[in-house]
Amino acid sequence: MSDVAIRCEGLSKQYRIGERERYKALRDTLTDAMYAPARRLRSMFKRSASEPSAAVDDSTFWALKDVSFEVKHGEVVGIIGRNGAGKSTLLKILSRITKPTEGHVKINGGVGSLLEVGTGFHPELTGRENIYLNGAILGMKRADIARKFDEIVAFAEIERFLDTPVKRYSSGMYVRLAFAVAVHLEPEVLIVDEVLAVGDSQFQKKCFQKMKEIGRGGRTILFVSHNMSAIRSICDRGLILAHGRIVGQGEIDDVVDSYLGCTVEEWDRAVVVETESFIVNEVKISSKAGEVIKTFDPVTITINLTAKTDIHDPGVYCGVLSSDQQRIAGLDFKDFTTIPVIRAGQRCELGFSLESLPILPGNYQLEIHLKDMAEQKIEIVPMNFQFEVAETQVYGGRKLDGWFGHLGLRATAIFTSDAIQ
Repeated sequence: MSDVAIRCEGLSKQYRIGERERYKALRDTLTDAMYAPARRLRSMFKRSASEPSAAVDDSTFWALKDVSFEVKHGEVVGIIGRNGAGKSTLLKILSRITKPTEGHVKINGGVGSLLEVGTGFHPELTGRENIYLNGAILGMKRADIARKFDEIVAFAEIERFLDTPVKRYSSGMYVRLAFAVAVHLEPEVLIVDEVLAVGDSQFQKKCFQKMKEIGRGGRTILFVSHNMSAIRSICDRGLILAHGRIVGQGEIDDVVDSYLGCTVEEWDRAVVVETESFIVNEVKISSKAGEVIKTFDPVTITINLTAKTDIHDPGVYCGVLSSDQQRIAGLDFKDFTTIPVIRAGQRCELGFSLESLPILPGNYQLEIHLKDMAEQKIEIVPMNFQFEVAETQVYGGRKLDGWFGHLGLRATAIFTSDAIQ
């Protein structure tokens, strides 16, 4: 038997803008097969009656283009990239939800998928019925499903609602049951998208622990997430997707560092946003110690702006927020210095240099307020700017997780003891 679990060769997927892809039921497939010869005949006559055109069709775009890679049995591979990079499209093709436009995929073994909330369950069936339905789709015998049934229900924590149609479930309940089914029915290949973000933090932690466990057990996992700490802790290898193409792959720490470094550089082309008195051209946070930001790194935060009117007493406030919008820290420019008037049309840069950023690994945001204190005016920039602190050995020992909160504390250990006589 080959040691390759997944092989993709020249995989491409084209969509037509504004057209919704329709997923087919069995009756649709049979109807299509019946009428296919007549449609092919009409298509041949139409082509012969018209001149070929070389015009570019602006109504289509390639969600994936020429993607090729292999995943071996027992590998846990993280797929990372910005929104719109093609990650979900790739997983839908691998899960056989949609077909590629070009190229082909070979998967050795049964596939269990956890993609968008709702994928794979029949809304009119109960939780109990959907467990048996999913097991049957994976080719399991009813007795095998029954043997795993209690474990699935206990993990999902939905005992009271087991005989309720899943269309009445909340998104969190749906995800809990879907994940429990996907991991306990033991497919050879498990595909998990960012859908786990819907669950509460305690359940997410349980899911990540379960994925580590099944990864160590030798099953193949493809995992898509924007949580780089989770990617590092679960995966052995990584792929970076950008604009539908693979732009990097390799050992997971190298891949994540490369991705985060690239993300910081791409802020040079950030979307321009405006307030009443300012145009914000660019907001950057970067480490002075390396390509990615790590706990206790010296960092700089800069706001490049253009004044739309004379700003007589300029100032800026920068807040650091957690991913759930909790304020962790803040800096006010006026606490440090005063600068001259910024004239209308003048471009300048304000910011802060930090000796050490004491933030533990995770996703964070910068919140910016721009000021003219001569007018007692404060203008909130209408978007936050995201950044990532990479996982690292904070105290030279083990890596810390969310249990330790958001802040790393500079400390030394103390020990005293009475002398033994």
